[in-house]
Amino acid sequence: MNIASLNLRQAIMYKMQGSDANAVEETISDAISSGQEKTLPGLGVLFEVLWQNSNESSRQNMVQTIAQHIPEQTEKPM
Repeated sequence: MNIASLNLRQAIMYKMQGSDANAVEETISDAISSGQEKTLPGLGVLFEVLWQNSNESSRQNMVQTIAQHIPEQTEKPM
């Protein structure tokens, strides 16, 4: 496999194809509970799907929820 030609979005969508709502929820829950950095791109792709398929009102609700839950202060990353 040529790493330069790897399309991460395509790979994640390929892995998720045919998933029902329960499988998607399980994937999201597992990714979050594992706390592993390697799951973040997959969550990003799933968020992109959500964003692209949401109306303006839903998008504003997501943005407001995220903004309200970002900590005011956090440790500086190493």
